[in-house]
Amino acid sequence: MKFQKSSPPPSAFQLAPMIDIVFLLLIFFIVTWQFSRAELDLKVSVPTSTEGKDNRRALSEIIVNIREDGALLVNGQGLTEDQLFDKLSAIARVHENQPVRLRGDGAANYQTIVRVIDICQRAGIWNLSFATQKPQGR
Repeated sequence: MKFQKSSPPPSAFQLAPMIDIVFLLLIFFIVTWQFSRAELDLKVSVPTSTEGKDNRRALSEIIVNIREDGALLVNGQGLTEDQLFDKLSAIARVHENQPVRLRGDGAANYQTIVRVIDICQRAGIWNLSFATQKPQGR
């Protein structure tokens, strides 16, 4: 009597699900990278500081960009001082410990930055930080 060897069929490595996952991860990182770039205004050159803290962002931090000409931008959208106050006060009513980072241009008028600080105080925002960068060559 002759017995036949029953061996399982060779298993194939499925590439289609792995390719799907890779493309989904790629799309996720591209989209989140674009959101983070929208918050940083490239026309703002923040001042340098050797003693600045780590520039990691806090969760749900709002970035207010102050250009050299005094223009205020939040999420790439230009705002007047009244619009900024309305936006920040609405956020402060919902989140009482809302962090806000001011990215003021190094050549911006100091009075403009002080007015933005006053707006934050009137809106109920007390968790403020200032963006700086390390000097070149360090």
